[in-house]
Amino acid sequence: MSEVPTADQVRAALAEVADPADARQLQRFFKTGPGEYGEGDVFLGVRVPATRKVAERFAALPLDQVDDLLHSPVHEERLAALIILNAHFATASKPRTRDERARARLAEFYLAAVRGGWVNNWDLVDSSAEYVLGAWLFDRDRALLFQLARQDSLWQRRVALLSTFAFIRKGDASTTLELAEILLHDRRDLIQKALGWMLREVGKKVDRAALTGFLDSHAPEMGRTALSYAVEQLEPDERAAYRAMVRTGS
Repeated sequence: MSEVPTADQVRAALAEVADPADARQLQRFFKTGPGEYGEGDVFLGVRVPATRKVAERFAALPLDQVDDLLHSPVHEERLAALIILNAHFATASKPRTRDERARARLAEFYLAAVRGGWVNNWDLVDSSAEYVLGAWLFDRDRALLFQLARQDSLWQRRVALLSTFAFIRKGDASTTLELAEILLHDRRDLIQKALGWMLREVGKKVDRAALTGFLDSHAPEMGRTALSYAVEQLEPDERAAYRAMVRTGS
């Protein structure tokens, strides 16, 4: 019988590929200083590809051990936990062996981590929201995402937006556009970027007319960052026209 993997084994594997110089660089990149969005986050110095390789080795990590990693102060340990959680959810979602109880349990587990403040940097959100919460909610009531979008937490609002990437990939832009209206006036940089990114993907993957229709109605209210991201795939004259609609000071 093979040995059941543990959180401590994942920690040891991450420590083996850590680089102190990378740790210093990553702490600057992810804004961990006083008053910054990642204040206090701790980095070992493991790059994302290496973290993914470690997570792949421990894809069978039991959920209680995933939970242990998710409650770590170390960023890469939380990221590895989320990548492993994605693998658990994908396994439970395989068409021939789909396990709705397991999927529900994993979605609740993820939501608890989000609400508990453990999915608390943009890469953690972007690496997990669509693969667990978005995938779970695709054919269900999506009211939860509107609740998250109205929270004070920057990360819960970003989770709401990024979860809709799962819908966009399946050709459904409806929830993305509804959430975009709620978050239209949110000027936090990481919401601006997420908002513009998801709108751009609506135009690329679902319906260009849905994107331009939204912009026709809302471009004057949008922040410059969100609008810049949203129009990236449009023709130069269209980009210029929409950017000219932004109100001064946005």
